[in-house]
Amino acid sequence: MSNLEIIEENNDYIIVNKVAGLITEKSPYENLTVENQVFNHFIKSKRKPYVGVIHRLDRVTSGVIIFAKKKSILVAFNTLFSSRKVQKTYLAIVKDKPIKSKGTLVNFLVKNNLEKRADIVTSKSKETLDCMLSYKVIDQNDFGYLLEIKPKTGRFHQIRAQLAHIGLPILGDEKYGSVEYYFPLAVCLHAWKITYKDSGSEEMKTFEAPLPHNKFWKFKSI
Repeated sequence: MSNLEIIEENNDYIIVNKVAGLITEKSPYENLTVENQVFNHFIKSKRKPYVGVIHRLDRVTSGVIIFAKKKSILVAFNTLFSSRKVQKTYLAIVKDKPIKSKGTLVNFLVKNNLEKRADIVTSKSKETLDCMLSYKVIDQNDFGYLLEIKPKTGRFHQIRAQLAHIGLPILGDEKYGSVEYYFPLAVCLHAWKITYKDSGSEEMKTFEAPLPHNKFWKFKSI
């Protein structure tokens, strides 16, 4: 598995580009996770490092992810995320051209724990969660169409389920109906950018994760 790719690091946090195939948090069932990678990086310079998991990405998703170096920073970022003051921007590749070049998807989602997936349903109930995202087509290549996606909510498998619901499963995402090959333990979904307002300086900060280095992600616009 590849080494830790660092996008930015300071005294408060580290921002890394997660590779697809790894889960975010350490687990007794996994030999290597992103949290393990970050800890091993920290321990080179600090005897008892603190690693705060601020947010997560699915195993099959690559891209930008932030870890706190202090409990106070973890709390501050948790507040930003819970108040929806963090904007994530994803890129996804789908095989077919969307009917509309841009749009907003609003659905009811149910987490299917038995099959470890999210199901989109037609009516609201006690079990459903509202989910919403906006998308636009920004490029295409021989493998499909590149979508820029901005989730307005942060539900389990939201992007994967909502796109599949309109007939656009993400390339390589067999769980949601894709029949195209990608790589094992990976789909063509990349957490591209993360933007938030720094509480100290009030400055808007954006961090961007380079795209996966393979033929599927070669686009002229990126």
